[in-house]
Amino acid sequence: MTIVSRASATTADGTERGCGRVQQAIRPRTAGSRVVDYVVEYLTAAGVGHVFGVHGANIEDLYDAAFYCQDITAVLAKHEFSAATMADGYSRATAGLGVVAATSGGGALNLVAGLGESYASHVPVLALVGQSPTALDGRGAFQDTSGRNGSLNAEAVFSAVSVYCRRIVNPDHILTALPEAVSAARDGGPAVLLLPKDVQQATVQTSGALTVDGQRPGPEDPHPILRALHRASGPVTIIAGEQVARDDAREELGKLRAALHARVATVPDAKDVSQLAVGASGSLGVTGVMGHPGVADAIRSGAVCLLVGTRLSVTARAGLDAALRETCTLSIGSSPPYLPCIHVNTDDLRASLAELTRRLTDHSPQGLGAVDSTLRTELRPPVHRGPGIRYRDAITTLDAVLPDDSDIVVDAGNAGAAAIHHLPARRAGRFVVALGMGGMGYSFGAGIGMAFARRRRTVIVAGDGSFFMHGLELHTAIQYRLPVTLVLFNNNAHAMCVTREKLFYDGIYSYNRFAPSNLGSGLAAMFPGLPAVDVTDIDVLAPALRGALGVDGPSVVSIECSADEIPPFTPFLDQQPANHSASQPI
Repeated sequence: MTIVSRASATTADGTERGCGRVQQAIRPRTAGSRVVDYVVEYLTAAGVGHVFGVHGANIEDLYDAAFYCQDITAVLAKHEFSAATMADGYSRATAGLGVVAATSGGGALNLVAGLGESYASHVPVLALVGQSPTALDGRGAFQDTSGRNGSLNAEAVFSAVSVYCRRIVNPDHILTALPEAVSAARDGGPAVLLLPKDVQQATVQTSGALTVDGQRPGPEDPHPILRALHRASGPVTIIAGEQVARDDAREELGKLRAALHARVATVPDAKDVSQLAVGASGSLGVTGVMGHPGVADAIRSGAVCLLVGTRLSVTARAGLDAALRETCTLSIGSSPPYLPCIHVNTDDLRASLAELTRRLTDHSPQGLGAVDSTLRTELRPPVHRGPGIRYRDAITTLDAVLPDDSDIVVDAGNAGAAAIHHLPARRAGRFVVALGMGGMGYSFGAGIGMAFARRRRTVIVAGDGSFFMHGLELHTAIQYRLPVTLVLFNNNAHAMCVTREKLFYDGIYSYNRFAPSNLGSGLAAMFPGLPAVDVTDIDVLAPALRGALGVDGPSVVSIECSADEIPPFTPFLDQQPANHSASQPI
C-alpha cells in the first residue's frame, strides 16, 4: 500500500506550511498491518516529523511502530504535561500538526492541562492516549478509564478539552477516526484518540492508496469588509491575532497592511505576526493588560479597526473597550470576536487575506488615510529601589544581544509580563506565549518542541516559580542537545501573587515567598557540563547572555531580581495613584 499526502509543504527554513499542497510517497507495505503502524505512517504522510510523549505499557506499541519508521522521531519527555506543550509549541512553530502520546491512567490525565491550553488557544494538536485492553473494561483493570462499571470515563474527561474525542474499540474504526481527528485538529484545537492496547496491536486491513487531504472549506465572501472600508474616511488600525500564526499568514497580513496603509498592533500571543520592526511607522506594539496604551489612541483616532484572526479576549482587549465602541470594528477569522462587529468567517487566513488584498488593490478605497507617524507608549510601573536587577534592564540587555533569528517562548508571571511588554520579537524568529489558560511551566516543553521543529536558538523566559513546576524538562533538551537557553528570573517567589497580596490584602502576610535558591549553580552541579550561571549584577548580564547563546546545546542564565518589583501589568498599575504612561513619537 502507498499513502499519498496533500497535507503540508515545507518552506525554505524547513518549517511546515499547513495549507500547502504537495504529494509525498510513503514506503510500500503489505495490505495488513498493526493499527499503530497505520497511525505512524498516516502521520508521516500528513507532514508530522515528531511525536512527543512519555512511554508506558499501554502506549509502548506506538513507540515500537515509530522506531521502525525512518520519517518520524519519537521524543521521550519527562512529564506528560510537558509532552503536550512540546506538541503545542511544535505546532505553533510550524503552522502544522503537533502530536503527543501518553499511556493510560495518571499519564493520560497529566495531558489535560496541556491540552486545555491548546484548546483555548486553538492550536492543532493530536493526542494519542493508551488505554487498558478492552477485554478488561469495567473488570477492575489497572488504570481502567473505559467509563464502565464505575471506572473513570476518559472519553468524558478529554471531550471537555478537545474539539474531537473518540475511543476506538474496533480496529477498523481507526481508518475513519484518524482522518477525522487530524482534520478536526487542523481546524484549530486538540483532537484525542483513546487507543486500548489490544486495538493498537490488532491488524487493520487496507487496500489501494489512502489520501491525506489538507484542503479546508472555502471562506466566506469578504464583501462586508470591503464595503465598510470603501465607506470609511480616515486611517485603519489592524489588530492581528494568533490565527495569523496558526495559518502561517504573516506575509499575507503584511501585504494587506500595505494596501490599507494601516497601523498594526498584535494581541500578546501573536507578537511575531506583524513583521514590522519596533520603531517602524505603523507599529503600535501589543494590546491588552501587558500592552501599550497608545493602541487605544490609534483606534480612537482612526476610521476602522480591523481584527484579523483574533476573538480579542479580555486579556487582549483590556483598555480598548471604549475606543472600540466609538469606532467601526470589522473582523475576519475562524471565530467571531467577543465584542459586536461585522465578521467574516474563514478557516484559511492565508487565502482570505490574499483575496481581500487583491480586491482592495483592484478597487482601492478612496477615503483611507495614510499613517504619518506612530505614537508608542509604555506602561510605567512605580520605581523599585530594592535589591536585584530590574525587569526592564534585564529585558533591554537580552534584546541587545539576542540574534535576529532566535525564537522566544515566554512563561506566565512577572517575567512574562516584562517580556511581552518590552522584548521585541525577532524579525526571523517566533515569539510564543500561552495565554489560553496561562499555565505556569508551559514554556519549557513548548520551547523544546519549537527547537525540535526549527533547530535554531530558542530562548525560554520564565520565573523561578514556573521553573519549579516543569523546568526540569530541561533534561530533555540536554539529552537531545537542543539549542535551548533558559533565561530565569529568580525572585524567590510567585512574585505576581506577592504583588496581589501587597496591593489587595494590605501585605500583612505572604504565602508566596520561597526559600532562596541559586538556580544557575544548582543546575550546573546537577547536570555536569551544562553552562549555567547566576547573575546578580547588571554589568555582567550581557556577557553572561552572550556566552549562553553561543554554546552548542542548552544553557541557563538565572537573573536575581526582586519579588517586590511591580511588573508592567495594567491591573496592578491601576492600583497606583501616581501611575502614568510615557509617550514618545517614533
